[in-house]
Amino acid sequence: MGSKVPRIEDLDPPPALSTKPTELISHALMNAFERDYTHLTVISEDTRALLGYLNIPRLKEMIKQGTVRETDYVEQAMQKFQRSGKIYKVITMDTPLEELEAFFTGGVDGKSSQDFAVVTDANRRFVLGVATKGDLEEFVKRRPA
Repeated sequence: MGSKVPRIEDLDPPPALSTKPTELISHALMNAFERDYTHLTVISEDTRALLGYLNIPRLKEMIKQGTVRETDYVEQAMQKFQRSGKIYKVITMDTPLEELEAFFTGGVDGKSSQDFAVVTDANRRFVLGVATKGDLEEFVKRRPA
């Protein structure tokens, strides 16, 4: 009767909120604000493939600096995932929280910390949710010792 290893599914991450490259930045901002999300995934309109993400705090800073405008398209502000030569850690609902914490503190290479993780199915075909450092911290606070 050992205790169950906590997994990402135990965080109950909210479903990912996705936007498209051709959507206006103002629309993406409004969607993120309505749901209090800090990151939006960006998916292909045709294949629904994951192309990148929008970091909302960074986006607000870019608007403030005049790098982009709210009337620009998401593709002008999104951070793209590199397709070739880059190793990605597959994070699923079954990933132990210990692995998620290691990902947040050291990333895939153990050297670059991450703010959020895109949670997918095992084949990386569908985005199921987004887990943030804050989600993990809240879970640890709520969890009985």
